[in-house]
Amino acid sequence: MKIKERKKMYGRVKGCERCGRKRGIIRRYGLHLCRQCFREIAEELGFKKYY
Repeated sequence: MKIKERKKMYGRVKGCERCGRKRGIIRRYGLHLCRQCFREIAEELGFKKYY
């Protein structure tokens, strides 16, 4: 009898929640957005741009 083994998930399992891109993911604060999508909607989320 073989015991069914669970494979460990390494690396980029989930992509951006908005567009699905798997590179450049911002996970901080539970955002899970790619950096391109983050730049588009950052102000709506309440982030401010400092120069």
